[in-house]
Amino acid sequence: MATRDVKLIAIGNSKGIRLPKVLLQKYGWGDSLVLEETDEGIFLYSNEKNKLSWQETYRAMAADCEDWSDLDAAVADGLD
Repeated sequence: MATRDVKLIAIGNSKGIRLPKVLLQKYGWGDSLVLEETDEGIFLYSNEKNKLSWQETYRAMAADCEDWSDLDAAVADGLD
């Protein structure tokens, strides 16, 4: 994972950061992002336009040959 030092810049009464063009292109970010605050920090991601549908997600999981053999045990643990 790469780290970068960024400076906070004044934007009216707020502060912001400038994201390098290479990152914007790498992640396909346009004019807006979703900012999610978590216990670990801040998470930025693009709007739902790049979100996979359930069908696309299933195909991606099947292509990765994920092992779901323990699913029945997890479901049967009484935490329905």
